[in-house]
Parts: sequence; C-alpha cells; structure tokens
Amino acid sequence: MNPYVDRRTFLKAVTAAAGTAVLTIRQARAVAAKARVVVVGGGYGGASAARYLRLLDPGIEVTLIERGTRYTSCPLSNEVLSGSRDISTLQTGYGGLAQRGVKVVHDEVVGIDPVKKAVTTGTGGTFGYDALVVAPGVELDFGAVQGLNADLAESRIPHAWKAGPQTLLLKKQIEAMPDGGRMVIAVPPAPFRCPPGPYERAAQVAMYCQSHGKKKVKILLLDANDSFSKRPLFEQAWKALYGYGSDGMIEWIGGAAGGKVERVDAEAMTCHTAFDDIQCDVINVIPPHRAGRIAVDAGLANFKGAWCAVKPENMESTAQKDIFVIGDACVGGELSTGNGFPKSAHMANSQAKVVAASLAARFNGLPAPKPLYTNTCYSVVAHDWGFSVVHLFRVENNQWVYVKDGSGISPVTFGTKEKPIPVPRLYRRMEAEYADGWLRNLMTDAFS
Repeated sequence: MNPYVDRRTFLKAVTAAAGTAVLTIRQARAVAAKARVVVVGGGYGGASAARYLRLLDPGIEVTLIERGTRYTSCPLSNEVLSGSRDISTLQTGYGGLAQRGVKVVHDEVVGIDPVKKAVTTGTGGTFGYDALVVAPGVELDFGAVQGLNADLAESRIPHAWKAGPQTLLLKKQIEAMPDGGRMVIAVPPAPFRCPPGPYERAAQVAMYCQSHGKKKVKILLLDANDSFSKRPLFEQAWKALYGYGSDGMIEWIGGAAGGKVERVDAEAMTCHTAFDDIQCDVINVIPPHRAGRIAVDAGLANFKGAWCAVKPENMESTAQKDIFVIGDACVGGELSTGNGFPKSAHMANSQAKVVAASLAARFNGLPAPKPLYTNTCYSVVAHDWGFSVVHLFRVENNQWVYVKDGSGISPVTFGTKEKPIPVPRLYRRMEAEYADGWLRNLMTDAFS
C-alpha cells in the first residue's frame, strides 16, 4: 500500500472535521519535508510518538534519541518476580522504528536549548528541531528516604520500578527469602508511575511464595497514601487467594496509620516508620518520583517543581513553546478532583498519538484534530485472576474533562448492593489472559 495514500486519508479526516480544504499530496510533502522533530526518550511515549509521526506523514524527519539499545517494559514486569513471565518477553529493540525511517540515535541527551531549538548529547552531537517531543520518564528521589541511596538500590534495597536488572535482583532476593520471612514494599506518595503496581507486586510475590511452600511469609505494604488504585478489587483478591490483614500473607498499612517509611537501615535490614521499626528479609523501597532530569534541567518541570504542565489540546509544554512533554513526566486531567492522567504506558502511548496527529496537521498547514486521551491498565494477581480500569479524557474549553461514559473498572460483584452476585472466576481468568494480549499489542503499537 502506498504510504502517501494513508497520509492523505488522515489529512482528509482532519480537514473534514475542521471544514477546510485539503492540501494536495505534493503540497503536503513539500511542507512536511522541511519539518524536523526530535524525540527525547525511547519508552512507550517516545517510541509511539516517533512511530506515529512517520506513519501519519513520512515526509517529517524524525530523530529518536535514547540511551539504551533495548527497552524493558514496566507493565507486567511484576510477573517476572513470580516466575510467571520471562523478562525476555518484556524486551524489544528499536529496529522496527528504524525500518520506518526514524533516525535512532543511542546517546544521552545532556542539554536542550529552546531558543536555538537544539538538543545536545553526551558524545557532542547537536540536533536541531522544529518541534521537540520530550518523554524522559521519571527520576527516583532516593534522598527522600533517609538511609537510602542509588548505590544501595543497585545492591541491597532494589526498587525494581524501572524494569530490567533491578527486577532480576529483587527476584533473587524473593527466592532466597525463608519461609516465615518478611518482605516490605514501601509505596511512595502519589503521584507515581503505575499507580496499581505496588499492590499487584504484593500479589505476585505472594503467588510465588504460596507455590513454593513458603506459606508463612509476610508481605507488608507500607504505604505513604491513605488509599490506592483498584483497592476493592485488590483486597477482594488478596483475601480470596492469599489471606489479607494482620493474620494474612498480605497486609496493607496506610499513611494515616503510620505506613510511610521514613528511614531504612541496610545493615540491620530494618524499615522505620513514625510508629514502628520493622525488621525484614527483603526491603523493596519505591522512592518518590519526579520528572526525568533532562526535563527539570530544561525548565519544563513547572508544576510543583517536579512535574511538567502541558496544554490539553496538544501536550505542548506551558513553559516552552514547540516542546511537547508526554508520558510519566507530565501532569494533566482533573487534578483537583483526583481524576488526573494516570502515569501509565497506555496513557503515554495515547498522548504520543495526540502529539503526532497535531504536529502532522500543523506541518501540513491544517487545524489539529480534536484529541481524545485513553488509558487501559491491567493488574494480574494470579495466573487466573486479573482486572482492569479504563480512563477517557476529552478536551472542552481548554480543559481536560474526564469522560465517565466509556470509562470504568472491573466489577467487584455483579447484581445490586443489596443482593450482590459473585463475579465468576472465568471472568477473572479472561481478564488475566486479556492482559497478555494487551501488553503485546501495546508493545507492537509503540516499537514496530
């Protein structure tokens, strides 16, 4: 199929919505050939942006700058801890993007000059741009937890919140934990990447321990927050599968009850909260998050000094013109009501498509299409037990609006409040199977 036919179809759709005339193919190519887009960061957001820019208009010159040569997916990486998944199933390279004409540069971005519109890299490279897409992910604030530092995270107290070697290190520690041992998962204050992740992790660890005869292990979730994503679904599953509460394998302690870990002692393998000192066999501290360092250094983190505020219509930074921030580093949605953008792979993928469509229309002299932001997140708590949540956001009057119709979460029960009906186990098993398909589709959509 001719790629320019596909692009023309896209441009017609955009223009029809705006009620204006379409450019001819030759005119569109002449304008687009002059456009240079640099994408910083090759995770789900950055890879999706690069792919869709080329897909929507192959005349746009797209350069993706990413330090690593292989990417490891954070979604469903908790399954590696239980042995349900091999880490190789979460890994991919950038060959698919290169085949689409994306110029893939494996280097580290060390500077962004919004005046000169140039990006510099650690090896001395300079890349000019007409538009810059920044998808730096998050930086972990080790200093927020007393006694913790990056070196300890690499050796004794892993966070495993950036999938890869950290995931395998934590897996080894879990495997070495004795029956009757204790593991602490310390959850940082919101917002953080993958809101349901720590609670899914507790279930995956419990599944491993249960299947390997370690039925007296205690998994303690010490949480800086007073509630958490999909809480009724997680608590239902924990209770049914592993035992939940002070007498169960999994126990959750929220911030109001002193759940926040304030200090760790690696030598004594102890976590300290405001009310208790807890000795552990495995300590998994997930440090607080903020936008990736390059976004902070470039002056893009203008929301509470930690996150990048963006415009609803196209994800353009509110701090710098022609720079678009997507993925975990940005904030958006109805933050005041708690319905803000979740920091998830699917949301990053959706934001990337909004940016790509907006820029493709812009470089062809056309109005941008009206955006719709989507997110789906699966949590797998056993081989045959999964559940999910869906979020939709539209833009009205330059504001994000959470779309209740179309959004939703897996049911805890069927029936009515007065006469609840248990959800069949088949339903949960189907969602666990859907999760694997969702991941494979998402990875293909971003990296192929």
